[in-house]
Amino acid sequence: MNNLVTIKTIQDNERITVSGRSLHEFLGVDTPYRLWFPRMTEYGFAEGTDYTPYNFVHPQNQQETIDHQLTVDMAKEIAMIQRTDKGKQARQYFLQLEKAWNSPEAIMARALQISRKTIKGLSGKIAMLQDRIEEMKPKELFADSVTASSSSILVGDLAKILRQNGIDIGEIRLWAWMRKNGYAIKEGCRSYNMPTQYSLDRGVMEVREGTRISPDGVSKLTKTTLVTGKGQVYFVNKFLNREAAND
Repeated sequence: MNNLVTIKTIQDNERITVSGRSLHEFLGVDTPYRLWFPRMTEYGFAEGTDYTPYNFVHPQNQQETIDHQLTVDMAKEIAMIQRTDKGKQARQYFLQLEKAWNSPEAIMARALQISRKTIKGLSGKIAMLQDRIEEMKPKELFADSVTASSSSILVGDLAKILRQNGIDIGEIRLWAWMRKNGYAIKEGCRSYNMPTQYSLDRGVMEVREGTRISPDGVSKLTKTTLVTGKGQVYFVNKFLNREAAND
């Protein structure tokens, strides 16, 4: 009874199907398959429930040919409809096939196969997560070193945070880097070391205004450049990601 007709395993919902053309050939039906199968569907079988059409390239004429994946129940009923010895033989074959498919051993084997696929899929997801963790490491390091990222700080304090994270830079060099890369206004301007419009628009730096009383009692307006909480995250991660290492 082995290989009586062509059997396929549908992996998405773990069921077996029977090739309509293979069954037609085994039963020895004289009517061509293209005419025979539509007649079989008139017995109340529904596409998508009892059978699924699909195309394949016929090995003899190399032309695209239609076949159908039948459920075992549909295949059994078609075999009974034929009322021939071949039909009885096919029906017995399908009954044995179902029995073997639903045996504890077969169920366990399929469960193990599903488990292996699940483990393989999870391994792929774990690898992706590990890559993601590597990408996120700079942010994690920064979170460990900055306790109040929502508070604005001086550029000198930002330099200290960078050094804590292994970046060899001091306040003077950091100011130079800020000016060179368009975050602070360059020399030769009254607003020297003030944030550029680029920095202000992105919210990474801000200006804090205040007043100072000089020894002669005159009140003067002061402006201090500060790095915002968002800016601290931005600059530290920029350096840790080596985007600025060569600047």
